[in-house]
Amino acid sequence: MGSCKSPHVVLLLYVMVCIVYQSFAFGVDTNQTAKLLVDASEASGRPISETMFGIFFEEINHAGAGGLWAELVSNRGFEAGGPNVPSNIDPWSIIGNESSLIVSTDRSSCFDRNKVALRMEVLCDSQGANSCPDDGVGIYNPGFWGMNIEKGKTYSVVLYVRSSGSVNVSVSLTGSDGLQKLAAASIIASGSEVSNWKKFKVMLEAQGTNPNSRLQLTTTRKGFIWFDQVSVMPLDTYKGHGFWKDLAVILEDLKPQFMRFPGGSFVEGEWLRNAFRWKETIGPWEERPGHFADVWMYWTDDGLGYFEFLQLAEDLGTLPIWVFNNGISHNDEVDTSSVLPFVQEALDGLEFARGNPNSTWGSLRAAMGHPEPFDLRYVGIGNEDCGKKNYRGNYLKFYTAIKRAYPDIKIISNCDGSSQKLDHPADLFDFHFYTDDAKIMSSMAHQFDHTSRSGPKAFVSEYAVTTGSLLAALGEAGFLIGLEKNSDVVEMASYAPLFSNDRRYTFRRNFAAIVFNSSHLYGTPSYWMQSLFSESSGATIFNATLKTNSSTDQVEQLLASAISWKNSENENSYLRIKIVNLGTNIVNLKIVVDGLEPNSINLSESTKTVLTSTNVMDENSLNEPKKVIPNRSLLEKAGKDGEDVEVVISPNSFTSIDFLIESS
Repeated sequence: MGSCKSPHVVLLLYVMVCIVYQSFAFGVDTNQTAKLLVDASEASGRPISETMFGIFFEEINHAGAGGLWAELVSNRGFEAGGPNVPSNIDPWSIIGNESSLIVSTDRSSCFDRNKVALRMEVLCDSQGANSCPDDGVGIYNPGFWGMNIEKGKTYSVVLYVRSSGSVNVSVSLTGSDGLQKLAAASIIASGSEVSNWKKFKVMLEAQGTNPNSRLQLTTTRKGFIWFDQVSVMPLDTYKGHGFWKDLAVILEDLKPQFMRFPGGSFVEGEWLRNAFRWKETIGPWEERPGHFADVWMYWTDDGLGYFEFLQLAEDLGTLPIWVFNNGISHNDEVDTSSVLPFVQEALDGLEFARGNPNSTWGSLRAAMGHPEPFDLRYVGIGNEDCGKKNYRGNYLKFYTAIKRAYPDIKIISNCDGSSQKLDHPADLFDFHFYTDDAKIMSSMAHQFDHTSRSGPKAFVSEYAVTTGSLLAALGEAGFLIGLEKNSDVVEMASYAPLFSNDRRYTFRRNFAAIVFNSSHLYGTPSYWMQSLFSESSGATIFNATLKTNSSTDQVEQLLASAISWKNSENENSYLRIKIVNLGTNIVNLKIVVDGLEPNSINLSESTKTVLTSTNVMDENSLNEPKKVIPNRSLLEKAGKDGEDVEVVISPNSFTSIDFLIESS
């Protein structure tokens, strides 16, 4: 059957200036000219992987504990100070002095896997010579650098209490100095009711707002009281599953096609004794022992555990990629001859995620409220362990056992196959790249040009320019354009790290996609850069060739790609041209599109989105969260369909042009 396509449809896109740019090069024209040749014919098109762009969640920078996981109490089980008592209860603090109470820890908890509890000996009383202050004495917890309490919202407070006599404990949410009363309730119980550990749950509706609040447990009654497993959770969480809604929504907005978790080095640990072990993170939250993440040097109660990661992926509508420990940490390794228990642990984890609800581990998943299996199709065996002595031997043990039990599972090797073929079987190989130089990152666009097309595909699970600026985002955009062009061998890509707590970060505050404190958040330029690739997953990429009359160095500062994609909301089809200009000059660009039907591009409803700023080193911040964000507009000076159109590509910018395609 024939078509009415013309030999070529030419769009002349003369790139004009929309901002004033000053050049300090005397006598040099700041405008460059270039031509982009796009073959948009059906024969030219190649499918991009449906899973091309996703997210990587690692517990780093308090991404989960004090971040995405909405638990407001830090060190809720008093275990962060270690198993030996007396122990440090930080960040819990005492309300009162030594004449009114003595606070210590002991190993009297009713939970076998976390035995430490807090013991409070109250010396003052409600009356008499040594009377307690009117507001009582006790303890308070400031959360993770302040609890964000909002007026009108309800918070669920759960705690376990034991006492030598009757109790009257005030449970309150207050300002950071304890003076502003936001919400309060009392726990009143007889001695017989609390002679053994008893769980209490109270609902507190906030009467005010304070992003730097704290939880207080106080009393005016003399005696001994023990507290354990104290939790404060907002009722309003993402899809009701315990995730901070604002942080989850900004992830959802990226339309991620996969979620790699929970690390990263977090999976390995500096030592195996501190590695993330999935079995310690499931079941009732009160029974989880928590662990010290010695790579990033902070404690996590593991409320955000294996089950919650799987649930988050499902809630985001994305595929989970589970990375597990293969018997190797940063400093110690299990010999291959002894690694089978670790292999079994991984198999048990797969049964927990995918097994039927009557299986040993599937029944535990069902008991946690999810009888249906999770859609787990990918696993990563270790993280950055390829160079370790026992990795290949250990890897093969895992690979063989998993393929035998779950032949459909795609297995990811830590070893880089971009330059030479792997010496072991794998479905994908993991590739990581970090640099502080945006131009080096942009040059990595060619990393997979010569990768074997017959071997396993690439999973670029960690990449970033570590400065957090607009320039960083431009270098990363250039790299991703290269990944799009090599999408026949690159199956997945994700930026790292995903989150950074403004009050506690490992490297740089803005070396992350999303930065937050207790009450606010913002996307860095790298986040907004990624948002312009959201439609690439499952799209069709066309051959696009840049030609310029400039020097080789200037050519390397321009990168471009062309894809077609369909908007699922209105079913419109678009031709998207993405252009990264890492140079300091304006570029007059002619785009020649071949292979489309005549007059098929509706210019009047086509748009242009530009990520740029007045200074290439500009960053976003809590004070200026939108300093560097994409600006979307209709194509300026858009004439009638088929006529020339003038658009803008600024210096130091990332531009995405969406041409609306209409079939005749």
